Amino acid sequence: MSELIKYQNFYFVGIGGIGMSALARYFNASGKNVMGYDRTKTKLTEQLVKEGIQIIYEDNDTALNQLNPTDTLVIYTPAIKNLNILDFFQNNGFQVLKRAKVLGMITKNTECIAVAGTHGKTTTSSLLAHLCKEADMPFSAFLGGISENFNSNFLYNGNQYSVVEADEYDRSFLNLYPDWAIITSIDADHLDIYGDKDTIEQGFRDFAGLVPKANHLFVRKGIEIEQEAKTYAVNDTADYYSDNIMMSDDKISFDFHSEESGCESFEWEIPGIHNVENATAALAVMKNLGADYETMKKALAIFKGIKRRYTKHSFENGTVYIDDYAHHPTELNAVINSIRTFYPNKKLLAVFQPHLFSRTRDFADDFAKSLSNVDELMLLDIYPARELQENFEGVTSQWLLDKVQLNKKENVSLNEALERIKTKKFDILLTVGAGNIDTLYDGILNWMMLKKKSDNEK
Repeated sequence: MSELIKYQNFYFVGIGGIGMSALARYFNASGKNVMGYDRTKTKLTEQLVKEGIQIIYEDNDTALNQLNPTDTLVIYTPAIKNLNILDFFQNNGFQVLKRAKVLGMITKNTECIAVAGTHGKTTTSSLLAHLCKEADMPFSAFLGGISENFNSNFLYNGNQYSVVEADEYDRSFLNLYPDWAIITSIDADHLDIYGDKDTIEQGFRDFAGLVPKANHLFVRKGIEIEQEAKTYAVNDTADYYSDNIMMSDDKISFDFHSEESGCESFEWEIPGIHNVENATAALAVMKNLGADYETMKKALAIFKGIKRRYTKHSFENGTVYIDDYAHHPTELNAVINSIRTFYPNKKLLAVFQPHLFSRTRDFADDFAKSLSNVDELMLLDIYPARELQENFEGVTSQWLLDKVQLNKKENVSLNEALERIKTKKFDILLTVGAGNIDTLYDGILNWMMLKKKSDNEK
């Protein structure tokens, strides 16, 4: 952290990313001058501007000439490449660091609690931050999603602890200094970076090796790593486990078993067995940090979750709208299975936007199998993010759609999606994906609220 004190200006290349924006908020809250570039304007970048951060969307920022390399640190995300802005900084003597490197520098002098995993890390780290806040612990949190409780992906309440989402993309998590860590899952993903399943699993083992004490590492039971660790599970015995899961209306109750202090009952409103598993991991760490059960029970009961992680709206006419960030087959299965559990025999219309050509190619059959479990599917064009379509010949939404075993299925553009949704009959509407499908959210919600009002007046 001492290496960062000399800088007054912090320029973020790719500031609209969820991890980048948390860092930007940290430096902004620290009284630094924060600026940045991103390709597109989003709700998040607009909020950052409201918070006093300068953002441009053109790759030719004329203000760069006013910056001095001696007091300006440039932070970039490897997801954005081939930019004039980045070339300018690299060619003019500026210190240019990856986001993960800077995050590691910030948290190095804290007691760092890092949550890694190809799935579940955002919910788990956000819950940990919420529990720390309710326990009045001195901590800062850098999250990979917008907490509904904080309405932010960054929270500051002191410097003793840091709660960090440990991102496996580009091996970023190997830049951290975790004193405590959770590993939720190590499924194959980011094969454009790792190449194969064995390599990504080795990446997680390397991350686990950064944790200095075996009893500070918590791993979901069934994950094989070389390091000694505590295990957690759901409906299976482990060092820490939860069972007796009951659903009543919109609430879920479960029993949490600790090797130190027996069984305690908890209740919250976050659906899905996979989320009980995430809660089990968070409770295990908090128990080891000295949090008492009564505080954790009250905190869990008021945890609202993360935006776009099973964000749900129910209407008086019986319809339900759910929006979720799932972009891997395992995540998609978890969301669809949760809906089927809570709403059996209801007609489910899913609107899915595949994320990345490489991920669509690598997991096409698994995506198709998962999407075949809905009643009707609208498949949007693949969101390219950092990739170029010409590098993935034949990988299209229509190619994926042909693999889906459904009678009612169609390809729809993002611009056409809302009007097509309005023509459909459904009980449950699910919009799902990690690209810009979230731009449909407000329009869908407004339409369903007006539709509810119209139905009530009939």
